[in-house]
Amino acid sequence: GAQAVVRLLDGCTERDLVVALISGGGSALLPLPAEGISLAEKQELTEKLLRCGATIHELNTVRKHISLTKGGKLARAAYPATVINLMLSDVAGNDPDTIAAGPFVPDRSRFQDAAAILEGYGLMGTVAPSIVAHIRRGIESENRMPAPSGEAFEKVTNVIVADNRMACLAARSKAEELGYAALVLACEMGGNTADAAMVHAAIAKEVLASGHPVCAPACIISGGETTVVVKGHGKGGRNQEFALVSAREISRAPGHIVVLSGGTDGTDGPTDAAGGMVDTLSSGRGRDKGLEIGAYLAANDSYHYLKATGDLLMTGPTRTNVMDIHIVLVEKA
Repeated sequence: GAQAVVRLLDGCTERDLVVALISGGGSALLPLPAEGISLAEKQELTEKLLRCGATIHELNTVRKHISLTKGGKLARAAYPATVINLMLSDVAGNDPDTIAAGPFVPDRSRFQDAAAILEGYGLMGTVAPSIVAHIRRGIESENRMPAPSGEAFEKVTNVIVADNRMACLAARSKAEELGYAALVLACEMGGNTADAAMVHAAIAKEVLASGHPVCAPACIISGGETTVVVKGHGKGGRNQEFALVSAREISRAPGHIVVLSGGTDGTDGPTDAAGGMVDTLSSGRGRDKGLEIGAYLAANDSYHYLKATGDLLMTGPTRTNVMDIHIVLVEKA
């Protein structure tokens, strides 16, 4: 498929108009590894980076430098055609060169940056030798991806058509319509998933205790993309882990709290769930079934816990992707 796209663009002339529709997941759907690197080797690299908790920016920095489509290479293929690049942003900060690894956007990173990421996670000695050799050749020749000032990019117009902030603001509007005091915390939530979940739970309990930062009934909203360092062999995703940590943290709250964490694309990790939706009784439902939250978190097995307690968020594919959204509802007892 990626080869067909490149062939199509290679045939463009200055009389052609290319409309590119780019969304999160585009980098996974448009793989064309550099010469000498197999798709299986690239898949293995991606899996290792994900398990280490690499951010999407780090992941795409590495992938751009071993790809024939990413990091502006499709813009170079399309030149001298005019390109309108419409993007659904699934990355914090709406960085165009990170969305789907920026196939039509000039890349600001270097081969040295890719090497530093692999070294930082201790992967340089564990990934395929072909990948290491390719990156080292790039460093030695001081190659850079298509330069930002290159003529290929002078004929590209980049437009962000939807992002996480749009989703969060829509959620706030709906919450206010339903009678909640609504607050958007942030639309670029990142960092460790468990830490982020604990912060949201703490804010919910503060609403009950003092009425800050908003009074109950409250709806606290945030968006972004957190990361999980996978240490166990269970099944789950960052949103399911967010929900399970939240279930533990809100279990003794003196009021009613519901926490939803979901991927806006309807998929969370390698599962059929979009995430999880838990409340103050979720941990009790688990205990009634002989389940212990700590053990499931240690195994990164949030999916099976939430499935047993009926707390999986199942939406099916939504046909869009603007990162994750977290919604916390708080009402007094």
